[in-house]
Amino acid sequence: MRFLLYTIFIVSSLLAFGFVDQEVKIVPVEQAYKPNLQVQKDKIKITVQMAPKVYLYQKYFKLMQIEPERKEIAIKKYLPKPIELHGEKVYEGNLTIAIPIQEFDTGKIKVEFDYQGCNEVGICYPPQKKIFTFSIPNASQEKTKKSEELSDELSITQTLKTQSIGVILATFFGFGFLLALTPCVFPMFPILSSLIVGAKNMNTKKAFLYSVVYVLAMSIAYTIAGVLAGLFGANLQAALQNPVAIVLFAAVFVALALSMFGFYEIGLPASWQTKIAQKSDEASHKGGLIGVAIMGFLSALIVGPCVAPPLAGALIYIGQTGDAMLGGAALFFMSLGMGMPLILVGTGAGKLMPKPGGWMQAVNAVFGVVMLGVAIWMLSRILPDSISLFLWAMLFIGSAVYMRTLEGIEKGAHWFVYLKKSIGIVLFVYGIFLMIGSFTGASNPLDPLKVLKTKGAITEVSTSQKPLFQEVQSFDEFQKLLKNADKPVVLDFTAKWCASCKELEEITFADPKVQAALRKEFLALRLDVSDNSKEDKAFMKRFGIFGPPAILFFDKNGKEIRSLRIVGFKNPKEFLSILEEVKRRYR
Repeated sequence: MRFLLYTIFIVSSLLAFGFVDQEVKIVPVEQAYKPNLQVQKDKIKITVQMAPKVYLYQKYFKLMQIEPERKEIAIKKYLPKPIELHGEKVYEGNLTIAIPIQEFDTGKIKVEFDYQGCNEVGICYPPQKKIFTFSIPNASQEKTKKSEELSDELSITQTLKTQSIGVILATFFGFGFLLALTPCVFPMFPILSSLIVGAKNMNTKKAFLYSVVYVLAMSIAYTIAGVLAGLFGANLQAALQNPVAIVLFAAVFVALALSMFGFYEIGLPASWQTKIAQKSDEASHKGGLIGVAIMGFLSALIVGPCVAPPLAGALIYIGQTGDAMLGGAALFFMSLGMGMPLILVGTGAGKLMPKPGGWMQAVNAVFGVVMLGVAIWMLSRILPDSISLFLWAMLFIGSAVYMRTLEGIEKGAHWFVYLKKSIGIVLFVYGIFLMIGSFTGASNPLDPLKVLKTKGAITEVSTSQKPLFQEVQSFDEFQKLLKNADKPVVLDFTAKWCASCKELEEITFADPKVQAALRKEFLALRLDVSDNSKEDKAFMKRFGIFGPPAILFFDKNGKEIRSLRIVGFKNPKEFLSILEEVKRRYR
């Protein structure tokens, strides 16, 4: 019995000494965790060597850039997958964290790395901080950023170079569908609808055929113009944005409007009509389709001359590779995608057509007003804003008068008379607002009283404030300004006939935050290419630009930050984020 007690005592003592020895051998925090940082070509690699039986908590990791500008680096999204221990996410062994180099600024960098962990025995170490100092060359970051991030049109060019034909055509069809409701395409909806309403003996099947012919002609025009621009740098759409072409095309819409009002009927000479009628009704139908095709072809060239990222990407691809077949096919499918909503609307217009009678006259009158609106919209590209607003005012006031808005209503009148009167009053009041806007310096028909509201709100602001953009007249002038600039340079290519340019002007550049950023931190320059002169073409060709809108950004070395180039419309939030990236790269 005594021997058994001695044995238990000795074993217990040895175990106790064993535990004490284990506690004594617990390593200090400096030996438990050994963090290190390495600068590699495209990333910053942080490694942590851990002693046996210790671990780090995922939730306590933090990486803060202290210099040159204090900001937190989102390290947790670059952490590897953790393991579960006691209900916590932890790391054991050796940990490697690879962070893309573009998360950091350039030049001399100082960061603070925070972490905390415990020992498996149950002892937890206090929170730890490790300071690292290293350098990132500006060229290294710029090169990496460019390789990983392409502008919209360059990404699309890359798609054309790397994807299969099926993927390319499907992708561009989708691009076109998304572009269908942009300001560049939207005016085609009333044009097609008016053509369908103005045709004789219209039905759903015939409306569908008219819509398909219009879209096919539009697609062919876009494709031809795009291939020519890609191969030869000749923007046919921009070339047609001259006063003569615009006035002639606007006159066509005025003539169509007057025809819908019943002043006359547009058609072939009587002798031709007799011969066609003798052959068949089908021949007459073919004549109408030819007219629709011509209108679709011209509408693509004259009505919608904007350059969007998919179009620019295809043009760059054609120019770089000379592959007009694939580039042209991509443009054709993009145009078909743009035309799908047109086909739906056109077919719907035919389906909803009322039967011949008094209703038809009212419908024709409505679309006659629409045609006049299209004519004014086109003329606004070459007319001063005040005159454009005056024409809009006359259209709305004239429409209200035509609807007999100022006349009284007889007792017991049909409810539709009251509805018509209400619409007429709205048109008349809006026309008055437009008239006021035309005399007070307004420019936007959708907000004709903006100038009056602004004057009431900024009475304390100096009227001598400089324009947001400084106009440049030549490439040499631009080069001088770029060379002497002490802050990032923005170069905006715009034109009066560019619908997306007006959208940028009225939404993005009108935003107070955008204006404040451009005035304070950038040298904002603008080139107006409305005339499409030789100098304008040469200027755009230097930067590979096929037409407006395009916005370029330049660094402190006078080189364009190509990956940030804007083609098409960007809302204020998107534009401000790009400006922030430009500032970051300028440092």
